[in-house]
Amino acid sequence: VLPFADDTFDIAFSAYGAVPFIADTASLMRELARVMRPGGRLAFSTTHPFRWAFPDVPDTSGLVAQYDYFDTTPYVERSGDLVTYVEHHRTMGDRIREIVAAGLILDDVIEPEWPEGFEETWGQWSPLRGSFFPGTAIYCSHKP
Repeated sequence: VLPFADDTFDIAFSAYGAVPFIADTASLMRELARVMRPGGRLAFSTTHPFRWAFPDVPDTSGLVAQYDYFDTTPYVERSGDLVTYVEHHRTMGDRIREIVAAGLILDDVIEPEWPEGFEETWGQWSPLRGSFFPGTAIYCSHKP
């Protein structure tokens, strides 16, 4: 439960900040809808769901689907016995249903293209991978 009163905020947004790292994002969407004023806007970005089917490497081996897109098992990194990173996968449909079920109106899903002329490899992303599919999904909605 978010520690804010109902109808408190005009806008809520997160750029890879919270959403992918919360296990129960359906509850998160309901809480965000609760604390937003009517007409309030919600925008957040996540790893594009399509990416989960592909290995995180910038070369041609990162262009071959190797994983089940529908498998929502969290991605977990460990250092010995310590969990250091957890990211929760949802399909595009899962995310959209969570937003709508929370009573929000989905306005847009933006799938940014790789920037023209950007030739650097950025983490596991490269111009090669970026030319085939998006790495990010941005969900934009509002409270009626």
